[in-house]
Amino acid sequence: MDRLCEMELFVAVVEAGGLASGGRSFGMSAPAVSRGIASLEERLGVRLLHRTTRRIGLTDAGARYLESTRRLLEDLRAAERDAAGEAGAPRGHLTITASVTFGRTALAPVLRSFLAAYPDVTASVLLLDRVVHLVEEGIDVAVRIGELSDSSIMVRRVGEIRRILVASPAYLARRGVPQRPTDLRDHAVIAFTGLMPHREWRHVVNGTSRTVSVMPRLEINDALTCIDAARHDEGITIALSYMVAEELRAGSLVPVLEEFAPPAAPIHLVHPAARLVAPKLRAFLDHAGPDLQRRLREL
Repeated sequence: MDRLCEMELFVAVVEAGGLASGGRSFGMSAPAVSRGIASLEERLGVRLLHRTTRRIGLTDAGARYLESTRRLLEDLRAAERDAAGEAGAPRGHLTITASVTFGRTALAPVLRSFLAAYPDVTASVLLLDRVVHLVEEGIDVAVRIGELSDSSIMVRRVGEIRRILVASPAYLARRGVPQRPTDLRDHAVIAFTGLMPHREWRHVVNGTSRTVSVMPRLEINDALTCIDAARHDEGITIALSYMVAEELRAGSLVPVLEEFAPPAAPIHLVHPAARLVAPKLRAFLDHAGPDLQRRLREL
């Protein structure tokens, strides 16, 4: 078995979760697959898989090798598509991920316009309020909010968003408008746990980052539910600017303590690093990047 076949077999076994199931697409029995993996491990001089009678698992070295191998195989497939003349014709399937609220608010209309422009591309969208591992979870492109530290990804900045406190005019008329961050301790705070961890509000005073501890009247792990509670005059909540753009325009919510708001957070489109970018991904980046920039400026 040559090196490329060994690599493809290794990836298939991991993705299928077993030797027998991983070998089916190669027409190989479980013992033959086991010999192929053993040959690969011997050549590399490291164990890639933990094997039991019921299941397999990746070693630390195996996890690193899997990521590199997937990237190399994708580069190879992209090179073959390019050689076959597909570079100018985006087609195939894209898997995209973003946070739930950003996906609903900003990404959905961008994706609709992209699919209308590229009828040979299909897409799956995973809206998840967690950071996903792009390679392990088979993600082509993700929207990330905040500073990035992963050097294994490619990045395209598309804008920024603000973290703001908001409340309804009726609530502020009843309870008063807070003038200083410490005034929050005397207000009904509706804490979105994703932006107010440890019951603290991060803010800036005279250029210095600080926190103020609060005792929330209500804690919720869903941003839209917090915003709905604030619209119904129940208190002050924290949100990202795109989450409350419509409410601010309509006047059903108003900003609070704006002068103490922390710096805006960047938004990026990120994808696994590869020497060759598939035409479908390149088309999405070129289409979605400017579209998201325009929409974010309006929020």
